[in-house]
Amino acid sequence: MDTERVSIALITGANRGIGYEIASGLGRLGMTVLLGARDLDQGKHAASRLCGDGIDAHAVRLDVTSSDDPTVAAAWVGAQYGHLDVLVNNAGISGASQEQQPGSADLDTLRAVFATNVFGAVAVTEAMLPLLRRSPRARIVNVTSGLGSMTRMTDPRDYFTELPANLGYAPSKSALNHITVQYAKHLAPEAILVNAADPGPCATDFTKDFPGVTRTAADGARIVVHLATLEENGPTGGYFNEAGLVPW
Repeated sequence: MDTERVSIALITGANRGIGYEIASGLGRLGMTVLLGARDLDQGKHAASRLCGDGIDAHAVRLDVTSSDDPTVAAAWVGAQYGHLDVLVNNAGISGASQEQQPGSADLDTLRAVFATNVFGAVAVTEAMLPLLRRSPRARIVNVTSGLGSMTRMTDPRDYFTELPANLGYAPSKSALNHITVQYAKHLAPEAILVNAADPGPCATDFTKDFPGVTRTAADGARIVVHLATLEENGPTGGYFNEAGLVPW
């Protein structure tokens, strides 16, 4: 394989759900997809399924909260391919909702949510940035949530205002949105586009307790794949779902 001519994409939390469908979507476009997974065996199983569909897929052990995994994974990607074209920070956890409510919040739960959803994305991005800089058209996509929109959370016309107050997951996605803006600002002179993608509610393990959710993980993956394959004049520092811009 001539790795200089192959686009390489790394997706964290890619062994199931939306992450898996992102890998599938990018793989169908001809990219080599690297499935970051905390459990390497599960990652290998997911990669094998994609290979069965004719996609060049490989599993990478990557616990985004580990002090070592992002650096080790970056060294492996560099040794195998020499560069990285797409990074999708998809790994995330919701945490126990009852432990994130004001008045009864558990700080350890909040720290765990932020460790994965915010600091994990930063750790992986920092580790992969030297490889992304070797790409002629690098893209970074941070998988966020509509729950990170403070505009929607405070709009009395939006059903979000009826949701229970949450000090962990929703604020972690707001923080990830702002981090997206900061990376976009910093990397704009290098033409590295950085955007936040809101997949919307999908019928996955993540939203199994939400009634009436009919959209599939593949539906949610579409906006991520779109942002990961933007043309050179594409937007950067934006917050998007399939309908367009999401209000901050």
